[in-house]
Amino acid sequence: MHVVLWTTMKPSHVLMLIMITELVSIIPQVTPSASDCVCDLTNTEQPFPHNKLQTVENRASKCTKIITPQQSVELESLLLGLDRRLPQLEADLAVLEKEDDGDLYGTVSLQVIEHERAEIQQLINKLNSTTLSYQRLNRDTTQEVKELKDEMGALERFDTMQVVREKEVNKRLRRDLDQCQKGPPPTVPPPEPASGNCPHGHLQNVTGPNTYSATEYGASYPYGSWGRDPKPAAGKESWFWMVPLTSSNVFSNFVRLYSSLSSLVVGVSIPGNIIIHSSNPTTNTIQGPNVVMYEDALYYNCYNRDAVCCFNITTKTVTSVAMPKGTGFNSKFNFCHLEACYGYTDLDLATDESGVWVIYSTSDNLGNLILSEVIPGLPPKLGRTWNTSAHKRAVTNTFMACGVLYATRYLTKEREEIFYSFDTVTGRERYDVGIELKKMSTNIQSLNYSPVDHMLYAYSDSMIVSYKVHFV
Repeated sequence: MHVVLWTTMKPSHVLMLIMITELVSIIPQVTPSASDCVCDLTNTEQPFPHNKLQTVENRASKCTKIITPQQSVELESLLLGLDRRLPQLEADLAVLEKEDDGDLYGTVSLQVIEHERAEIQQLINKLNSTTLSYQRLNRDTTQEVKELKDEMGALERFDTMQVVREKEVNKRLRRDLDQCQKGPPPTVPPPEPASGNCPHGHLQNVTGPNTYSATEYGASYPYGSWGRDPKPAAGKESWFWMVPLTSSNVFSNFVRLYSSLSSLVVGVSIPGNIIIHSSNPTTNTIQGPNVVMYEDALYYNCYNRDAVCCFNITTKTVTSVAMPKGTGFNSKFNFCHLEACYGYTDLDLATDESGVWVIYSTSDNLGNLILSEVIPGLPPKLGRTWNTSAHKRAVTNTFMACGVLYATRYLTKEREEIFYSFDTVTGRERYDVGIELKKMSTNIQSLNYSPVDHMLYAYSDSMIVSYKVHFV
């Protein structure tokens, strides 16, 4: 008697049946007797196409590798760069129209503007090519996903026992059960207060460089600083300042002012050098590169003193405030990295939306960063003070933005990282900020934030470099 068994079998069952069949085949054949019952097993299911499933998985994995978050960041960076450069070009053209003397200044300014226009055109070309590339990628990926969906639908018909469907149902039931056991979801806590005094939110990213140029002094003075006054005097809203350290890469006795960025790039200063003292160095002149300007006054480390000097641009007078006892100066607590230290960087002056700050270290605080407010006045005074756990010699630069102290460290000759922050409102410290800066030269001697245009101004081995700061 022959009995045919019809059954729905999974691929794994089919494999087991094959193994049993092969095992039976090696057993010595015995002639069945008349009373034996012989059964023929017939599988009506098609074999599962494992190779096809593997192909689908490979194609899906390839899609995941092709489309990455970095691609959207690249497009956003191009748009942000274009957004910054176009108003700058317009402003430079307006300055040229206003200040053109028909001679050397106009010729040089036109060359600078032509250079800016060429860079903008490169950005536009890059943006167009990137957009077309992403459009092709989007079209190809859409087709690929549709084909993968169809193939997965075809593979689902092999799940005759609906194992996959039952697993999904079980997952939903288990999730609902867990939620029921935990009770109602907890009340969402209120958001953390905004960092410091910051109407635009938290610092999210830094892009650039937006400006990269040699100073009018060339490579003569690798140390210095530059930037903008957050609270400029009337008529100086678009002005820039620069302080090159002209003696031993440590000292200076003047600040140089420029009516526009293009004037700074071509080295044309309408007021010329504003002299602090005829000698360099001497009492109350500048020591170290960490200089800032606020309310038409220059703040810096006084020569050979643990004190902050304030030089009034209008009255040409200097006042000062002494630092706390034990504050390092004359290269006792410098900014450093593994290979070198930046000399005479004991006191780092900074500005942000709320005013002037000084970052320093003392022996009592074991060389860790200390932050104090500098209250403008005659003379200036030190205000509130915060101690941190970040060691100054592990830091290459600091700056303030919206009441938050940020510190950088050296990664490579091409990269610097904003790795640390201290919020003066919450007292919270972070060592995982993780925002990298693309360097145009090995060292950054000074780093200043300007709340006027949300830019970082870096003086890097005699080059002036700027970066755009983004908040959320």
